[in-house]
Amino acid sequence: MAKELPGEPGKERKVWKKSNRGDRKQKRLSEVQEIALLEEWIEAQKPDNGTNPLSFPHPPADAAVGRTADGEFSTYAGCKWFRQLPLSQKTKDGLKPKYVEMSDIQRASLPHSLCGRDVLGAAKTGSGKTLAFIIPVIEKLYRLRWGVHDGVGSIIISPTKELAGQLFQELRTVGKHHTLSAGLLIGGRKDVETEKERVNSMNILICTPGRLLQHMDETPNFDCSQLQVLVLDEADRILDAGFRKELDAIISQLPKKRQTLLFSATQTKSVKDLARLSLKDPEYISVHAESETATPEHLNQVAMEVPLEQKLDMLWSFIKSHLNSKMLIFLSSCKQVKFVYESFRKLRPGIPLLCLHGRMRQDVRMAIYAQFCEKRACLFSTDVASRGLDFPAVDWVIQVDCPEDIGAYIHRVGRTARFTSKGKSILFFSPSEKEMITKLQNAEPKIPIQLRKANMQRLQPISGLLASLLVKYPNLQALAQRAFITYLRSIHHQHDKEVFDVSKLPSEEFAASLGLPMTPVIRFLKQQKGKAATKEKTSPLDLQKESAGENQDVLVAVPRRAQEAAVSEESGDEILLQKEAPEADGEDLPDGLPTRVMKKKKKLKINVHRPIGTRFVFDEEGNSLPPLAALADTSGTGGTFHFDKDEVEGRFKKLKEEMKRHDKEDKLLHKQRLREKRTKEKMKLKQRREEDEEEEEEGLSGSDSDVGGQNTKRHKIYFDSDSDEGSRKLPRGGSDFAPEMSIDAQVDLALQLLNNMNS
Repeated sequence: MAKELPGEPGKERKVWKKSNRGDRKQKRLSEVQEIALLEEWIEAQKPDNGTNPLSFPHPPADAAVGRTADGEFSTYAGCKWFRQLPLSQKTKDGLKPKYVEMSDIQRASLPHSLCGRDVLGAAKTGSGKTLAFIIPVIEKLYRLRWGVHDGVGSIIISPTKELAGQLFQELRTVGKHHTLSAGLLIGGRKDVETEKERVNSMNILICTPGRLLQHMDETPNFDCSQLQVLVLDEADRILDAGFRKELDAIISQLPKKRQTLLFSATQTKSVKDLARLSLKDPEYISVHAESETATPEHLNQVAMEVPLEQKLDMLWSFIKSHLNSKMLIFLSSCKQVKFVYESFRKLRPGIPLLCLHGRMRQDVRMAIYAQFCEKRACLFSTDVASRGLDFPAVDWVIQVDCPEDIGAYIHRVGRTARFTSKGKSILFFSPSEKEMITKLQNAEPKIPIQLRKANMQRLQPISGLLASLLVKYPNLQALAQRAFITYLRSIHHQHDKEVFDVSKLPSEEFAASLGLPMTPVIRFLKQQKGKAATKEKTSPLDLQKESAGENQDVLVAVPRRAQEAAVSEESGDEILLQKEAPEADGEDLPDGLPTRVMKKKKKLKINVHRPIGTRFVFDEEGNSLPPLAALADTSGTGGTFHFDKDEVEGRFKKLKEEMKRHDKEDKLLHKQRLREKRTKEKMKLKQRREEDEEEEEEGLSGSDSDVGGQNTKRHKIYFDSDSDEGSRKLPRGGSDFAPEMSIDAQVDLALQLLNNMNS
């Protein structure tokens, strides 16, 4: 840009352009000098392998930073403040004023990770693990002068979308003064094509395993061969069976020469898992390994024995008595979260309610997360919110359903009492889950959980209110049934059978507590029993014995398809009412129990050899008259009847036309009914498929799922039924059925009878 110099009109010089070029050159030289100083400083004072910087003495707060007057570098292992670390000035500016003093995990891990070593960091929830790996990532790429054309330099993998979004915001805060580019790759968003266009120019990728693998497989020219740092946040969760296939596929495409950082509150020490990541002499840092407790020090933990059928009553009473608190409530499945949220929202407890689960759209989940961070509310959630998320000022963590293990408990309660703040947690456990309390009390390090008895006088039962809601809102009743089924299935799929035994649960009382009028039958339990019985068979054909005489047994082989058909007919839909007891002779059923006696249906057999024309007409004196006597002329003598042939033919012609008209109307009505029925079946099939997909993504589906496969077998049709199915056509080729007589055949038969009578 040209500028006219003062005092010399008309003369222009490109002073701004030269000035900008000079500034960029000076900036580049200063960066090169700073990087050289940082590398010398890190190399000169790096701690020895296997040492814990927390055991080092603290350097004075006013000590010189960097190169001292005598030419030596200051010690950074054991320092307490961020400004004492060998960090670039841009990173220090990004840390101010929010972050000044380091936490224990940061003090212990940063001296090792800044040296380029592999680190396995384990620390309590809310202890500042995020900065412990974000700072080394930024500094590593800055010292390498990483640019846009260098491609992907670091990948940070998170197990959940919410946690990935939180990490991205933290990265933007700390690295706002750097020129590095970063991208957030998470599922549930529709802008995949836009991501594919820009992902190759990103220096730092924060992503979930599935989305990263999708770009590795689909994005052209996606290259990670120059990767410098790989970070696994919540490493124990990413290394477990849920992400095993995705992580193995990702690791196979990454270079082995890299720095790897693993951080979690419950860190893995499995040699097999660590070998998958190709770690080289990793530094295992557990700052709270010698701590007396495995949970935050300022956390007050309470456990309360509550019967399964009273958990919702206790939850409602607890919410009503803590309306001024911010609460995070954990349930087992998405369907439970939906049902409890919708039910309580209609009952209006007096506090804002929110829900968060894995089946929600990504934009909705992020909006719910932001709302709960900003205001006092009650959030119902699955374990999707149990790891890593930093919810500010949570007063209570309420675990309505028992966690699957000690690690899940630690992560759940870690959503409160973050860093130096205080918090409270309460666990509702049923009598069959007492073993979990024993395991928590015997855990190492200890978990200071206190047992308390519930004040039953302040308990407010809401099963009656829920029953009224289910009657008023039919969709809510279907949701209650699904919540009942998914909870029992989640208990059934738990690995720790000492704690979780579905056979010990009072299913009928639990269904009544949800407001359900009848207890749904769990189909997957029946299927499991059927599979267990099938395994005991030595042949693929079941041999059934039928008595033939007194001393003779006949073995009849039943094919497998026939067995499956019989099972499918008995099981019916996935949600069925309990079987009623057969009606006993001379015995009264208990009062208050709903009953329904099913009639045994029989096939209607039509006898083609039945006599024709046996309809009788009686006169006023009670004497029987021949058929068609109403159309005869009785004016003759001798009691004889005379028929007018034209009149009879005209009458039958009129009846024939009327029957054709009715037949046409019946066919149209039949078509309409069939069309409506097919539409209902398609909608039901679509709904079940959606439910199957939901259960698979929740991790609750298995080989013995109660909605595992849609039963496409047609049910038997009984022709004495009053339902629409009774109007179906007779099967072809059946020996028990005969086609009905046509209208023309009936007319011909009637004329033949008239002619015989006249003759």
